[in-house]
Amino acid sequence: MAKILVAEDEPSVAEFVQRALKHKGHEVKSVSDGFAAVAALAVEPFDLLLTDIVMPGMDGITLALKAGQDHPDMRILLMTGFAAERQRAHNLEALVNRVISKPFTLEEITAAVDEVLAA
Repeated sequence: MAKILVAEDEPSVAEFVQRALKHKGHEVKSVSDGFAAVAALAVEPFDLLLTDIVMPGMDGITLALKAGQDHPDMRILLMTGFAAERQRAHNLEALVNRVISKPFTLEEITAAVDEVLAA
């Protein structure tokens, strides 16, 4: 199974995603913003970064750019509930493996993670 870093500022979404991925056997670490994610990535390697786009401080797009530069082999999956932010993410096709729209079901998020990890 994979080692996954989840960056999500909404506690209920972070907990839902973390539980879903742990249930599938993944090792999951959750942080509440982009700055904490950068710090976590500096300490240990992850197979996948799963990040919200809209977060206070460092948003998910900036985080994805930084993580992609510093960790080119790590997969990146973005989450968003905003159509305009989804379009911004599509401009990063070479860097981001997938964008998933909120709200999503347990099956949708685990399928998206499986797809990105298998790519």
